[in-house]
Amino acid sequence: MKKIIIAVALIGTLASCTPEERGTAIGAGTGAVIGGAVTNSWGGAAVGAVAGGLVGNLIGHSERRGYCVYRDRYGQRYEARCR
Repeated sequence: MKKIIIAVALIGTLASCTPEERGTAIGAGTGAVIGGAVTNSWGGAAVGAVAGGLVGNLIGHSERRGYCVYRDRYGQRYEARCR
């Protein structure tokens, strides 16, 4: 079960194109893995995926329209026009 969840999370991350979508995919994948590992059930993985996706979306979302949140090589967050 864990291998399938990890594979889906990686595929979702690779298929995403904007930082907001990447954040959502990474959050959902991480939440699914943690939720599945803690509860040892598909239900826990589903709840973790939803919660992680919401948090990941908020992290990659900027308040300004047309801007996204990025991280530079030093880990500092900054906003720039979405690519």
